Amino acid sequence: MNLNLSGKTALVVASSQGLGFAIAERLVKEGVNVMISGRDEFKLKQKADELEAIGAGKVAYQKTDITNVEEIKQLVSKTIVTFSSIDMLVNNAGGPPASSFEDLTDDHWYQAFELNLLSYVRMIREALPYLKQQGGKILNIASSSIKEPIPGLILSNTYRTGIVGLSKTLASELAPYNILINTIAPGRIATERVKHLDQINADKQGINRESIELQVKEGIPLKRYGTPEEFANVAVFLLSDANSYMTGSSFLVDGGMIKSI
Repeated sequence: MNLNLSGKTALVVASSQGLGFAIAERLVKEGVNVMISGRDEFKLKQKADELEAIGAGKVAYQKTDITNVEEIKQLVSKTIVTFSSIDMLVNNAGGPPASSFEDLTDDHWYQAFELNLLSYVRMIREALPYLKQQGGKILNIASSSIKEPIPGLILSNTYRTGIVGLSKTLASELAPYNILINTIAPGRIATERVKHLDQINADKQGINRESIELQVKEGIPLKRYGTPEEFANVAVFLLSDANSYMTGSSFLVDGGMIKSI
């Protein structure tokens, strides 16, 4: 299958680690020029050097706080200055803190809204003029909570579903410009974020994290956590020319964990 990605440009948000980095790495291997971003400049430089060593697509980086409007604008601007175009935008953001409803203040809600939903809106707004020039792909990373709320993650459960509404609405508005937009939702993928959430649950139950992992894996038909590379494979397919007729859809990468249809 020809993905036809070589020479194209991708802006991958929050990509110095985890799922964002896995997608950036897979794209670089396909010959894509990739702009990575994150809040830790030292880590970004390390990861950019690591990606450059692959020797396929070119890599640049920009330190970015995606809750800051001006830094979002600078990220998009640097991508254009460096690579002259944006063919793919991958929206991503770190998850909000785990908590119950009664523990949250208005500030918690505002912060999670700005990080996990408004940042996606702002990134699309800034990148859209360049995507419209020749068409392209937008991929929004959400969570399996778009299909089934996760206990203790009410902020994520609320705002991740907003991403789905955004993507579905924009699918119609952007179709005339040949821009396809989809949502991809990880289940239990072996990242530091999932490890952190498992540790929180372990602490609540007074057991070790490994015991929590075993419990969770029993509820996954494939009986294991997914790898970032497996998640990235699906993401890159959706970003490629092999996907030419799917837009406004949500895709779970969860090993069959979510039981809803």
